[in-house]
Formats: sequence, C-alpha cells, structure tokens
Amino acid sequence: MPADTAQADAGDFIAGAIIGGIVGANAKKQRTKTYRKKTYKKKTYRPGLPSTQEGRNIQASLNYFGFNAGTVDGQLGQKTRNAVSQYQAYLGYPVTGQLSAFENNLLVSSYNRAQAGGYAVQQQVAATPDGTRGLLKAYRAEMAGQSPAGNQGQTTIVVAPQVAPQPAPTTTVAASAPIASGLAAAVAPATSLPSFMGAASQASLASHCNTVSLITNTNGGFTTLASMSDPNVAINEQFCLARTYAIAKSEELVGQIQGFTPDQVAAQCAGFGPAMKDHVSSLSLKSRDAVVADVSSFVLTTGMSPAQLAGTARICMGVGYRTDNMEVAVGSALLLYTMGEGVYGELMGHHLSQGFGTAKRADKAVDWYQAGLAAADSGAAAVFVPGQPERTELIRVASQRMNGAPAVPSFPQPQAASSTGLPTFSISE
Repeated sequence: MPADTAQADAGDFIAGAIIGGIVGANAKKQRTKTYRKKTYKKKTYRPGLPSTQEGRNIQASLNYFGFNAGTVDGQLGQKTRNAVSQYQAYLGYPVTGQLSAFENNLLVSSYNRAQAGGYAVQQQVAATPDGTRGLLKAYRAEMAGQSPAGNQGQTTIVVAPQVAPQPAPTTTVAASAPIASGLAAAVAPATSLPSFMGAASQASLASHCNTVSLITNTNGGFTTLASMSDPNVAINEQFCLARTYAIAKSEELVGQIQGFTPDQVAAQCAGFGPAMKDHVSSLSLKSRDAVVADVSSFVLTTGMSPAQLAGTARICMGVGYRTDNMEVAVGSALLLYTMGEGVYGELMGHHLSQGFGTAKRADKAVDWYQAGLAAADSGAAAVFVPGQPERTELIRVASQRMNGAPAVPSFPQPQAASSTGLPTFSISE
C-alpha cells in the first residue's frame, strides 16, 4: 500500500529530533522568570527589551516598506524579527531574522531616501506593482551599479560581497553580453575535476542565489514559459525560490518551539549532516530507487514516528539552507521524499543539475525532476511558490531543454511499501 503523506508541525520536532537533546521536560519550559511574594501568589514578568534609536529607525523603515514591525518603540522583539525575515525573503537573502550590516544599510538608507524624495518617489511607487517595496529593489540595483531602468540595453553587474553570508569574490557580467545569456557564466558553480566518489561542491548556494536574484531583478522579473530563452536561467530562479520558501517555513516552525532558541535548534539540526552524509553523496552515484531504498533503511533505524521525523526534517531543511549546510538541507529533503512526499524530488533535481551539495550529474537530475513533477501532476500540494500557477510546467520544459529530451515520461509517486520498504502510515491532523 502507498504510504500516506506525513504531516507534521513544530511540535513534532521537539518530540522527534533524531540527534537528541530536544526531548524531555526542558522542552516544555517557558523562558519567563517567576518569583513569589510573601502572599505566595506567583507572578510572571518578562525583562524589558532595550529601546534604541537604531531600533526605531529599523522599525520605521520596515513599516514603510510594508513589513509589519508593529509599534515604533525601538525594542527589536519577535514581531520585528518576523518583519526582518519577510524583508529578507522578499529580496532573496538568507532568512535569519537578523539584519546583516549590508541589509541594515540598504533598508534604512532606502527609507531615508524615500522620505526625502517627495513627489518623484510617489510617482516611482505608483509605477511598480510592488508599491513601496519596489523601491528597495530599485535602490539596490543602483547600489550594485545597475541601471535603474532595468534591462534596457546591456548592463554591467558588480555583486557586493556583503550580500552573501560568506565573503565572495566580485562577480561581473560583461557589458558586451546580454544579462539573460550571461547567467550561466555568472552564476554557475566553479568547474572542478571529475569526482567518482560523489564529493560535494564547496560553492556557496547562498552567494549563488544572491547573484541569481540580482540578475532576475535586472531582467525585469522571473522567467515565464513565454519569455524563456535559456532553461538554465529558469531552473536557477526556481531553485533559489524553493530555497527561500524552505527557509521561511522552517523559521515559522522554529518560532513555535517553546524553550529553545533558533541557535539551539540549528545546533541540533547540524547532526543531520553526519547522519545523512553518505546518502547525500550517493545521489550522484546511484539510481533514484537505490538511494530511496538506502534512506528507507535508515528511517527504520531511527525509532521515530513519521510525524516526528517529518517535523524534524521540515525544520532542519530550512536551517541547512540558511546556514549553507548542504548535507543538512539535502539530507532533510531526501527524508521527506522517502516518506512519501514526492514533490521534494524537485530539490534533488536542482542540486544534481547545478552541483551544490553533491557532484553535478545532469543525467541523474532528470529522474528526480520527473518524480517531483509526477507527484505534482497527481495532485500533491505545492510546497514551494504555490501562487505561481505555471511553475510545474516551467520546470518540466526547462529540465527537458537542459537535457535535450523531447518529452518527460510520467513517473508514479513513490510507493513506500513496494519500493522503499517503509510501512504504511496514517497520520491524523
């Protein structure tokens, strides 16, 4: 019998972190402090957050651009961190809830510039479908040395190293080549010697996606079926979109975990790397069915319920992408796929086609893409960019053209009982 899709939330992460340390009585403790008066009535208090002018500037800027930070009181609490996460996701940066120096400067300076711009800014806001948020992309483009007019003509792009979480060399698209046709040279991972042991690429996916975001903005928006001229451009855009959605979902679930900070959760998720390393490496060496069979055997050794394991994997996948730890990110996606969530096959296709976290194998990427697309065709709910109606067909056509195939055959959704050896699970909401 096919396995039912395991649905899980943040609570399942606490009950089922496979590395240990997030179970037990401490997981239920609140981070509030208590004291007793002589009347023995228990009172609860929360320490006040410091109020700073810098905090007020950040909150005012976030509110202006439509990221609700609440009252401008200078106290950078959870609501402000949620607004920062939305701001980072909108611009394609790693969703951490904490502003880097570059992100802070872009946000506040853009707000100050908009306030001083008068009627000209109002006209600019009215001309963009994103409203005031569109100013952020326009001002960032100017900071990066791009023409504010977008992709009219040919443009030289200089990517600021501060955008990436790790220092990266300046990347330039030659002014003599159109932006779209130059994407492969600008964002493809560095070529390396062939590896027969499935060694992982050391390139930074976060830096790669920052470059993709800049080029997408310069070209006037995301590639569509009608406008696609380079399938690699479309694949890279959808890869980075999926990464952003995975980070945002993880942050949402982490916010529901009581008694643990995001850093503590990330430390637990780091254990996914050693546990899943061999399975991730085998993606470039073995067939899809063989990889799934191996991961199925691993699942049975964890002693966890499907909901517990799925909740842990859903959180740790976003943590892996946020921290640029591909073994954690890909390993988590592999677990979700093996447990019956076929749409995650798309991620393995992306990693194999672009060479992040595993050796670059476009031939093996095809099988994973087809499996993910088949799950979507069979009615599985979209987990990435659900509001983009043509996304499935866009990935289908782009993956076909990248591999020179005239058509993509349909694969059935993974059958846990027959192909992976997993038992059939039924999880209530």
